[in-house]
Amino acid sequence: MYEAVAPLTLSTAVTTWTADVPAAVLLVATGCGYAWACRRARLNEAPVATARQSAFLCGLAVWALATMSMIGVYSHVLFWVRALQVLLLLFVVPMLLALGTPITAVRNAGADTFVGRMLAARAAAALTHPATTSLLMLATPWLLYLTPWYVIALQHSAVGAATRILLVIIGFGYFYARIQADPVPRRYPQTISLVISIAETLGDGLLGVVLWLGPLIAQDYYLGLHRDWGPSLRVDQSIGAGILWILGDVLGVPFLLILMRALSTDEK
Repeated sequence: MYEAVAPLTLSTAVTTWTADVPAAVLLVATGCGYAWACRRARLNEAPVATARQSAFLCGLAVWALATMSMIGVYSHVLFWVRALQVLLLLFVVPMLLALGTPITAVRNAGADTFVGRMLAARAAAALTHPATTSLLMLATPWLLYLTPWYVIALQHSAVGAATRILLVIIGFGYFYARIQADPVPRRYPQTISLVISIAETLGDGLLGVVLWLGPLIAQDYYLGLHRDWGPSLRVDQSIGAGILWILGDVLGVPFLLILMRALSTDEK
């Protein structure tokens, strides 16, 4: 279980932090590994572009904010903060990490044979198939909010930590296969990615409507917190639904621009 927190104000939003140990360990390991690969790639005269490295570092920074800033602190108290965390971990962080081309960094660091063997495996082709990555990306939010998974992750910190890491992994697999900036087992036309993105937008919008108009999620859990500040449970969930729906669509615009640019490059 989680400890009680002070009412969310501008002051507490800025000054309140928490230590998400599993996320911190993974962040440090991922950052150090990527930095080492980029350094080796530069020594091998095959450097990773500065813009790519910046995107990857921004992804790590957003990951840290989503798990250890006020978002991590209040994600178990307010539905809308939890929705913001899910959106960042499933969408924003993975997209930035995928734009950082970590597979290219590892390959250019001298592991081209290893990378080639991994990409040639049948499992890699199956896991990065459009049907696999799209189904996982589309189904995960529905399963999270409309099954006991949501409450279990709130009640048990270990499940919550595993859930946050799983969101990043699923999101990275999706954007890695869609953006195709890194070497992939099989390249697919970017028109497929555009169609998938439209379907994904519709699915997220429908989930937002369900959460906005549907019954309260984890009502017993939130009532058990005895929170006497902030929005009511209904308003809290409505704000969260808007974050998943409207903010999700807004953040999807840069991704669509990336896909359109890739489509233009493929046509040329």
